[in-house]
Amino acid sequence: MFLRLFHALRAERVPVTPREWLDLLGALEAGVAAPEPQALYTLARTTLVKDERHYDRFDRAFGRYLQEVAAAPPEALQAVVPEHWLRAALGREPSAADKARVQQLGSLEELMRRFAERLAEQHARHEGGNRWIGTGGTSPFGHSGHHPGGLRVGGESRGRMAAKVWEQRAFRELDGDAELGPRNLKLALRRLRRFARSGAAEEFDLDATVAATAREGGLLDVRMRPQRRNAVSVILLLDVGGSMDDHVQAAEALFGAARSEFKRLQHYYFHNFLYEHVWTHARRLPSDRVPTWDLLQRQHPEHRLIVVGDASMHPYEISHAGGASEYWNAESGAIWFQRLAGRFPKLAWINPLPRERWDWTPSIGMVRNLVEQRMYPLTPDGLAEAMARLAR
Repeated sequence: MFLRLFHALRAERVPVTPREWLDLLGALEAGVAAPEPQALYTLARTTLVKDERHYDRFDRAFGRYLQEVAAAPPEALQAVVPEHWLRAALGREPSAADKARVQQLGSLEELMRRFAERLAEQHARHEGGNRWIGTGGTSPFGHSGHHPGGLRVGGESRGRMAAKVWEQRAFRELDGDAELGPRNLKLALRRLRRFARSGAAEEFDLDATVAATAREGGLLDVRMRPQRRNAVSVILLLDVGGSMDDHVQAAEALFGAARSEFKRLQHYYFHNFLYEHVWTHARRLPSDRVPTWDLLQRQHPEHRLIVVGDASMHPYEISHAGGASEYWNAESGAIWFQRLAGRFPKLAWINPLPRERWDWTPSIGMVRNLVEQRMYPLTPDGLAEAMARLAR
């Protein structure tokens, strides 16, 4: 049964090698972990997970494993649970806190037994009430309800009285495929920051000074270095309106992170695709227009060009003159984008739609061809991949 955890980890794409799995089994056999889920969780995560980005996936896999164990018949558990775990659990002297919890719950074993019985009897979803497993209500089983000795089954904690919480998801933001937040966006965008060393030696170099002083046998040898200056210049083009309204929060998070990370950032707005004008404001009034030729002629080719948009539109909006949805464009969007790509060869298109949905929309395929497959999803992993490409 313990092998189910290994399969759950693989299903959640947590990279675990056979050597690491054997290390975990050896630690369990040596009695490193106490016979309780929390200790097993800590030991397994420490042994098997090498990157904090996988913590949330591990949590999902571990929660699934515990649910399978809880649903297993007693004879199956008896066959796989080591005897020394049971002896240790039975021989441990309960603390005062343990005794207080037992008095509150009527024992955790009793709660788990009642949970299994109730699960066997129930055949449908239930909400409210004080008996069945479901949402709300005062039954000790389910979530979003209230019971002084409750057992939460998925969902979000509201009463804060659950005896076992298997899905806290405390590391959700660290997952590369997770929803975007300011923290993980900034971490990804920092990969683009490159500092140029120029000018006179004006900055005290602590590490070099310590190393040089040590080489001189303790005689102070002060070392200086050129000041670091942020050498990256970025042009950020943001698609607004239409289907992008569904991705406003993610786009705003990206824009806020970019402003804090890049000291030389210019941002402009467009709708659906790029033509002869961009705008300095999301409202896109005539007074906010900036000719695209200004970007082409006045900005240095070393600028990084980042375009954010879902690339979802009628193909004519890309391929034909007059295809723009809001005004007549004398030249096709494809021609204008080819000009931008020729002027700024270090470019990336960031798409808020999940990668697996890109093949559903013909216009996304057209844009991917225009950017030579340099399209990346608006996730931490996608941004890290884009930033690594732009930093070359």
